Order: sequence, then structure tokens, then C-alpha cells
Amino acid sequence: MWEGNCTSVTEFILLGLSDVPELRVFLSLLFLLVYGVTVLGNLGMIALIQVSSRLHTPMYFFLSHLSFLDFCYSTIIVPKMLFNMLTKDKAISFLGCMVQFYLFGVYAITEVFLLAVMAYDRFVAICNPLLYMVTMSRTLCVELVSCCYLSGTVCSLIHFCLALEIPSFRSNVINYFFCDLPPIFNLACYDVSVNKLMVFIVANFIEIITIMIILTSYLFILITIPRTHSAEGRHKAFSTCASHLTAISVFQGTILFTYCQPNSGNSEDTDKVAQCSTQ
Repeated sequence: MWEGNCTSVTEFILLGLSDVPELRVFLSLLFLLVYGVTVLGNLGMIALIQVSSRLHTPMYFFLSHLSFLDFCYSTIIVPKMLFNMLTKDKAISFLGCMVQFYLFGVYAITEVFLLAVMAYDRFVAICNPLLYMVTMSRTLCVELVSCCYLSGTVCSLIHFCLALEIPSFRSNVINYFFCDLPPIFNLACYDVSVNKLMVFIVANFIEIITIMIILTSYLFILITIPRTHSAEGRHKAFSTCASHLTAISVFQGTILFTYCQPNSGNSEDTDKVAQCSTQ
């Protein structure tokens, strides 16, 4: 329990990435460009998959949901971050802050599980190509994606409910560019050890499950690819797996660095850089 100036808050102030005016303008233009490309790319991918009957396969079904998730969690963070950079009003309401990190958690956690599902999909496609369309039926694909969304919703809801129980804060100034749990915990005038423990447990539980699925899937893929007689088949397998592994490395690496360390000694500035890599 903190002693001194502790009070309940109705809004938070997000300091953002930098307080240097010239750097803020540069970062605003940079993130606006990246966000624009992200939105056009993801929405374009979803539209292309929907209108092209040739892309109505399990792999592209999962890819369309991956694009949707990328669009969602970027949109939850970046527009508000850009607004804060370009104006003097950096405030966000308490409820708005809670909703922002809740929705970010829903989509980010869902994406972690979806990447693991996509690894399983690649395993079936490469190791059992003749049974691929039978195994990865439309019903199974819908069920797998639904489980990913349900898992993300439940896991994020746990942290959301615990955060709402924090009664007071020593300050309402968050040295971050969006409402994330670690910076909020740093301001609490309350014992948040349970909150931190739940973040650690849930994050590591998710990472262990998904990484085991991914590693197991790719182990069998690596065993199978050299046995493929067609050079074109080997090249196609390597190309699809390489892009998937790149996405996994960036996303899982950020989560491991930010949330999977007990009482992490990472500075807030270091965490900012890690989180920006996923936006």
C-alpha cells in the first residue's frame, strides 16, 4: 500500500513516445504512413480472399482472420496515439483506458493462438497433403478460430476485472503510448502483486501451449520437406513457412520480452520499443 498522495482517477494522461516537438512530428508522419499501409494491406487481403474463390482454402481462411486481428489491435492503439502526438490533449478517460487495454488484449491473445493454429494447418498441408481438405474441414476451421477468439476474450477479461479493482493511483500520468498493464501497475497505490502474478501466469501459460504446438508442427514439417520429391513443392513449403515463422518470431518475442518475466526490470522506454515493433 502506498502512503501519501493517492486518489482515484477519472482520466489518465498518456505521455506517448517522445516530448520533443520535432521528433513528435517525424514519428507522427512515420506511424501514419505505417498505419495507412497496415490498414490498406490487411483490408485488401481480406477483400481479396473473400472475392476470389481460388483462395477459399483453410490457409487463406486463417490468413483473413490474421489480417482482421492485425487491423483491429493496430486501430485500437495507433489513431489515439497519433492524436496525442499532434495535440496538447493527451487525456484518456479511466473507462476508455481500461477498454483500450482490454480490447488490445483480446485481439493480441487471439492472434497468438491463431498463429499456433496456422502452424498446425501447415503441418497437415505438408505432412498429409492428400487428406488436407478432409482433415481441415470448414467446420473444424470455424471451431478452431472460434476457440482462438474465446481464449483471447476470457484471458483479457481476467486482467480487465482485476484492473477495475485497483482503488487509487499515485498519479494519472502514464509514461507510455497506450494503456497497457505494466505502466498502469506502476502507478497503483495498492498491492497489485495478484495482478502481476496473473499476467505472468496467463502469459506464460499461453506461450508454453502455443510454442509447443508450433515447435511440434514445424519439427514434423522439417522432417517431411526433405522427403518431398518435387523441387517446386519444397520451395512452396519453405516460402509459406518462412513468412509464418517471421510473424511468430516478432509477435511471440515481444510478448515474451514484455509480459513473461516476473517483476521485469525492463524500463518503460525499452518496453515502448518492443511494443512498437508489433504495431
